[in-house]
Amino acid sequence: MKLYETIFIARQDMAPSQVDNLTEKFSGVIRDLQGTVGKTEYCGLRQLCHPIKKNKKGHYVLKNITAEASAIDEMERQMRLNEDVLRYMTVCVDEHHDGPSPLLKAARNSNLRDISISFSEENEKSDNASAREE
Repeated sequence: MKLYETIFIARQDMAPSQVDNLTEKFSGVIRDLQGTVGKTEYCGLRQLCHPIKKNKKGHYVLKNITAEASAIDEMERQMRLNEDVLRYMTVCVDEHHDGPSPLLKAARNSNLRDISISFSEENEKSDNASAREE
């Protein structure tokens, strides 16, 4: 069995619970064909860089999958037929990474005020340290 990462974008007018149901449906397809779904990350409702089917935002979901190619083909076929899925992409990977994905980290760190506060505090500490040395 090979390792895959799949990400899909669902329509913006869906509720998060509906996105969870959709995610579980695709996970069920993988499990029915003797595959396993390791990690599933809901990365939230995010702005798209250009409209897709008149949607300016979308719900992003990332899944780590261990399965045969036939299971991936069936899951992608179901995604293609489902009108709630705007886009999807599956890539074969060498290993699954533990911890949050870069997409989820970016969603968590979207509060710029926290970043600027930590940056200014570091500058003050370094300025105080250099003033003591002089």
